[in-house]
Amino acid sequence: MKRIGGNRRKTRHKMSKNVRDKGKISLNNYLQEFKTGDNVCLVAEPAVQKGMYYPRFYGKAGKVTGKRGNCYEVKITDVTMEKTVIVHPVHLKRL
Repeated sequence: MKRIGGNRRKTRHKMSKNVRDKGKISLNNYLQEFKTGDNVCLVAEPAVQKGMYYPRFYGKAGKVTGKRGNCYEVKITDVTMEKTVIVHPVHLKRL
């Protein structure tokens, strides 16, 4: 069976930038570092597809539990389940 669509399906508005935010992304956001235990919010940077999480988790808050390569492991709660998402720092915002 052929799969229709991918991770960015039906995300026209959720994964789009504000007009004032368009253009080059800041390197500070791209290279920011977090420590284990930091509280972060998942806010996708649409210009960077690498290390992006599934769109369902957009805007969720979580806690950094570790690091994998350049990305961070973030523990979030999805309805009632605890889930670990691997996210590039450009898609994270410190709370």
